[in-house]
Amino acid sequence: MNKIYNPAASEWLELLKRPTRTVNDIEETVNKIFAEVIQDGDAAIEKYTETFDGFKPENVRVTSMEIDDACNQASQELKDAIHLAYANIEKFHAAQKTEKITVETVEGVQCWQEKRPIQKVGLYIPGGTAPLFSTILMLAIPAAIAGCKEIVLCTPPNKEGSVNPAILYTAHLCGVTKIFKVGGIQAIAGMTFGTQTIPKIYKIFGPGNQFVTVAKQLATKHNVAIDMPAGPSELLVVADESANAAFVASDLLSQAEHGADSQVILISTSEKFMDEVEKEIENQIKVLPRKEMAEKAIVNSKLIFVEEKETALEIINEYGPEHFIVCTTNDNFYVENVQNAGSVFIGNYTPESAGDYASGTNHTLPTNGYAKQYSGVNLDSFMKSMTFQKISEEGIKNIGPAIELMAEAEGLQAHKNAVSLRLIDLNK
Repeated sequence: MNKIYNPAASEWLELLKRPTRTVNDIEETVNKIFAEVIQDGDAAIEKYTETFDGFKPENVRVTSMEIDDACNQASQELKDAIHLAYANIEKFHAAQKTEKITVETVEGVQCWQEKRPIQKVGLYIPGGTAPLFSTILMLAIPAAIAGCKEIVLCTPPNKEGSVNPAILYTAHLCGVTKIFKVGGIQAIAGMTFGTQTIPKIYKIFGPGNQFVTVAKQLATKHNVAIDMPAGPSELLVVADESANAAFVASDLLSQAEHGADSQVILISTSEKFMDEVEKEIENQIKVLPRKEMAEKAIVNSKLIFVEEKETALEIINEYGPEHFIVCTTNDNFYVENVQNAGSVFIGNYTPESAGDYASGTNHTLPTNGYAKQYSGVNLDSFMKSMTFQKISEEGIKNIGPAIELMAEAEGLQAHKNAVSLRLIDLNK
């Protein structure tokens, strides 16, 4: 791994650069596929499924028979594990419900806020080198709690045209019935514009590779919302000599194995500990089934030594990691002062994998520095806040004169008239 010692602040921007392609590199391809899906619908979906996934589907929708077969194929041990994760995720997200907020701002003026579910949502579930069935739990559970009426799921097939049984079993468990064997840019296009088979939705959720990430961003130009720019996975660990080097190395590798464009970073105030972690990575990576993938990611990753925890914190907040692990003698310093992170994992026995699967928090998180502006997926991600107001005769008398003066000052006479007519009527 790349080792950096006491980097100057002027070097941080280049040092913390993500190994991802820009929107401009991919935009032309996305727009081409979008245009074809708009024009040809299912035919374009089938064409690009064959091009990118090596399978030409006769029907992209998963049948009930395929779902039944998948439920029979999944082992009972895996089903039990999924049920445990389901219960924890449901418990954590159900606790995020909020009540209606009602305020009488002045006598006779009632204002309140209520939340309504987004009616139609689309879930993108990666299924290529790693079938992320856990992401279904993270998205479908809060969608159901929120009360979304239509949930559409897209996931890429393998070359035989099948979807991983664990994906179909988890979708079935979560009550998702509209499942389509479509991945990549064409899946985002299908949900954005709708086809003869795939319903058009209002908001797209889910992680993906760089092509999916850019497709989601460009979908926002077409009256579709997205959860966040969630691209290749990343992890930053801050640790010192009090941490376990083997644990830290395993955490770094757990994210490195996601893909060649993933990035992992260790920041430490101990050079000795940093060397120990490097050795552990070298030993552990040898036996990983996804060794080649992890090795490519490690090339983009860094071990950074700084002398002061304050400097470490500044770098962390500048980077804005998707996942942030804290294992130091003073965890509270980082926990209380971190401003930019998708999800935080504290202590030697809190691996990032826990959040990926079964602790209860959501693993769909902002990457590429977007943790500075975005939250991870939560219950509110599937809802909209709507405001209401009701004004009585007394209420319009109380605020009407102020409205008239403000409207007149802005040169909006019709706005003033809408109040003045009512006040005149009340004073008859």
